[in-house]
Amino acid sequence: MDLVQLREKEVFEALKHVNSRRFVVIGGYAVNAYTLPRFSVDCDIVVEDRAVSRKIGSTLEKFGYSGIKPDKRLFYEGEFASYEKQIDKDFKVSMDVLIGEVLDRQTGCRFSYKWVFDNSAIRQLRGRTIAESLELRIIDVDALIVMKLICARLPDIRDVFMLMPRADDKEWIKEEISKRLDFGKAFHKIEAKITSAQFRNDLQGVFGYVDPKAFEKHKKAILSLK
Repeated sequence: MDLVQLREKEVFEALKHVNSRRFVVIGGYAVNAYTLPRFSVDCDIVVEDRAVSRKIGSTLEKFGYSGIKPDKRLFYEGEFASYEKQIDKDFKVSMDVLIGEVLDRQTGCRFSYKWVFDNSAIRQLRGRTIAESLELRIIDVDALIVMKLICARLPDIRDVFMLMPRADDKEWIKEEISKRLDFGKAFHKIEAKITSAQFRNDLQGVFGYVDPKAFEKHKKAILSLK
């Protein structure tokens, strides 16, 4: 088993250990529930309060994880706990537990735990490099799109590009974004990126080959938000 497989296997094992607790998966592993899987270096989950976070942390520590001081690699602010496990020399797996809310560092936009939980359901998560699957509470695709369109970093834009054809209610997506920031300005940033000459290469560097017809279909799905 190579190191990439080993890291994903460790994340799945960690999720199995804490799956009896109440949490919602967001971030890269949530994206994998809806579209072509991409590799994610860590796992982000949201919990209601410190009590749940402590219980999850205690469970992770029994299986070799250590609590670490969160660093600026996270795109989030607010209260959270980070755990890490060394699985090989210079190779680690990590889990970030966001407590009570998701607070985007760049925009200051907040998503309460209640909002995240209310917009989630039990879904199947399949591995990219391992033949495993788990049933977990994962954020809904529309809510995930909202969060990623608001963050609007290149990795988020790539994820939204792949997710958008799965969207259920585009008007709801627009309304939720508009509650938090200027939708027109936010969309302009997304539009500029996905219509740029290099975007398809950026996308394929993460998700693998994307058929030109599929690419245009996904681009049209995003542009229909305008």
